[in-house]
Amino acid sequence: MLQKLREKTSGWIAMVVLGLLCIPFAFFGMEQYLFQNNQTFTAKVEAPPKWWQSAPSWWPVTMLWQRDEIDQNEFRDAFEQARQQQRQALGDNFDPREFESIDNKRKVLDGLVDQLVMRMSAKRAGIAVSDAQVRDVIQSIPAFQVDGKFDPQRYQLALASQVPAMSPRSFEQRIREGLQQALVASQVAASAFVTPSEMDRLMKLIGERRDVSFVVLPPPAADTAPVTDAEASRWYDAHKAEYRAPETVSIEYVDIDSAALPAPAAADEAALRARYDQEKARFVDPEQRLASHILVNVAPGADAGARKAAEEKAARIAAEARKPGADFAALARAESDDAGSKENGGDLGWIAHDGGMVKPFEDALFAMEAGEVSAPVKSDFGWHVIQLREVKSGKQTSFEDAREQLAREQGDVDRERAFNELTGKLIDQVLKNPSALAPAARAVNLPVQKLGPFARGQGTGIAANQAVVRAAFSESLVQDGTVSDPIEIAPGHSVVLRVTAHTPERALALSEVKDRVAAEIRGDRMRKATQAAADAMVAKLKAGEALSALASAQGLAAQDVPNVPRGVPVPDPAATEAYFEVPVPATGKVSPGRVMLDNGSAVVFAVTKVTPGDPKEASEQERTALRQQLAQIAGNEDASGMLKALRKRMKITVAESRL
Repeated sequence: MLQKLREKTSGWIAMVVLGLLCIPFAFFGMEQYLFQNNQTFTAKVEAPPKWWQSAPSWWPVTMLWQRDEIDQNEFRDAFEQARQQQRQALGDNFDPREFESIDNKRKVLDGLVDQLVMRMSAKRAGIAVSDAQVRDVIQSIPAFQVDGKFDPQRYQLALASQVPAMSPRSFEQRIREGLQQALVASQVAASAFVTPSEMDRLMKLIGERRDVSFVVLPPPAADTAPVTDAEASRWYDAHKAEYRAPETVSIEYVDIDSAALPAPAAADEAALRARYDQEKARFVDPEQRLASHILVNVAPGADAGARKAAEEKAARIAAEARKPGADFAALARAESDDAGSKENGGDLGWIAHDGGMVKPFEDALFAMEAGEVSAPVKSDFGWHVIQLREVKSGKQTSFEDAREQLAREQGDVDRERAFNELTGKLIDQVLKNPSALAPAARAVNLPVQKLGPFARGQGTGIAANQAVVRAAFSESLVQDGTVSDPIEIAPGHSVVLRVTAHTPERALALSEVKDRVAAEIRGDRMRKATQAAADAMVAKLKAGEALSALASAQGLAAQDVPNVPRGVPVPDPAATEAYFEVPVPATGKVSPGRVMLDNGSAVVFAVTKVTPGDPKEASEQERTALRQQLAQIAGNEDASGMLKALRKRMKITVAESRL
């Protein structure tokens, strides 16, 4: 049989068939063999060669394309950084479960793709960043500076303390790539400008004022007409998304509050004395010194001549203050530059050696003898001439005087210890039976309390605490029914909870919201009635009738308000916005309009005159600030448009399964 098989496969027909089969393998099978790899990218950006921008994206032409990837580690690092920023910004309102949404992940990944697109575009355009630019940026980072100057040792330590540690070379490469990536966009944004004619036109619009007549149409009387089943059904079908019951949970919990625990036993006298002896240094009133001074101020950035003159003036004042019979207070009132103490003769009151004053001042003061006047002492403020008027020695507080404080502190320690022991005992019992809370509560003699059902943001008591809400709606507690870890409500106050019931978000049936639907239909009827009345009045205004006459016919009063500026609520911000949306009225005509207000009323108005703003009224500073603001807005839009155009020229592949 093998011989026959060999004969059948060695003929010319077999060779032709084999050759035909080799052709597709050459283009497809071979590619998989040669380029097979384990792809781990989260997103991939590919760009056609610069010399063939319209190159197709099929193999083997794609071998000519340039490509770069965002791997999973890079995405995870960026997402974690975004998480920490959001947690810091929202505090207790941060919801980890909500943050893990696919929309947030796509938003972070989209930012990384933008950066990669800009980086690839910069490289393709031949943009390079010099070593000098990288060095200048690194040396300007405050974290690498000591006393405002770049410190190489601080730089090395800061990089070594990163997790994971970074070498200077890799950090410099990161800075280089960041500069390269931002260079094009920043230069495009900086190139935007606003012409003088554009400025004048905008300032005329900003400063524009309009003469307006308006009348407020009150809402109609309450609608009491019946709502048919057909009307209710149509309304419900059109607004189904609004009729949903939110996700709710019911919980049971144990409240551990140190304030509710039995008062600790009275502190033992011997223990208090032992603590006093151990912490005796705490109960010493520090030495204090009564001082006055005269300040000769030296302005920041003063030149050497000014600093020398200030020093000489301080030396002259010190010499005068040391003369027998010299009046230091009078000298301070005449010579001191310290506005806070000058009128009081330089009096600074009692000073302790605790950092309350600048270090050179304190060091000099506590090296002086009572009644002495110091030589000039230099600080960041200038030169001080100090007079030490009196010394109050430090004093040891007796045990009897410190006893009350010691007893109070010991009570706090005992209460905290009892709280921690009770919490630990409760958790030990929970770990023995994680799916039940009652046995653990009985073991520590605390009641199990119940709460709910409640929705997010609608709870009361402990359910109003964001940490409790996050735990109660967490996937693990909802699905497993286990007891939570202790949740801190406040210092010395925690709860542990278990979800006893969970109701997912669901659509409400029409029968459940029939009254609400009926009320909304009646409200809609009232709004439409008011709107129809307002539209009819606007039509008559367009036909040439006067607003005052139309208002009088309905028993209403029209108001004439000249020179209405933008943003002034006349009578409502929405109405003022509508005044400036209608076109400029033709000569002898009005520009009518109407706007519905939130309270169900309507404002019908007629713009009779438009007065453009006068650009000459703006100061040069205002014009400059506005010009810079507009140029920045235009520049950012240009940079954003450029990024969108670059993305369209590239092929972006996102691995949704790896997000």
